Amino acid sequence: EQLVESGGGLVQAGGSLRLSCAYSGISGFIYMMAWYRQAPGKQRELVAQITSGATNYVDSLKGRFTISRDSRRNILYLQMNSLKPEDTAVYYCNADGTERYWGNGTQVTVSS
Repeated sequence: EQLVESGGGLVQAGGSLRLSCAYSGISGFIYMMAWYRQAPGKQRELVAQITSGATNYVDSLKGRFTISRDSRRNILYLQMNSLKPEDTAVYYCNADGTERYWGNGTQVTVSS
């Protein structure tokens, strides 16, 4: 099984990025996928989740971030708009099926 994130980078405050997570080799049904992030010196925190029927966001990120999934192409997305310096973190893709799977992360840096 493999989850590979991409799309991170350096962006100015107010800018946008779209993260992608290409996943493969996961057996069984994936009932939920999510994006997490971990800033330096902080714990990993949930950003957004998506199931077959619903999405869920951390309250502080609602309206700026959008999670979506292309099940045919096996790609999870995170559209991030109006980025702030406090959004700087490593962003991780997560898949929950018979096991929990993680990608290696992609760095997002937002400059002020």
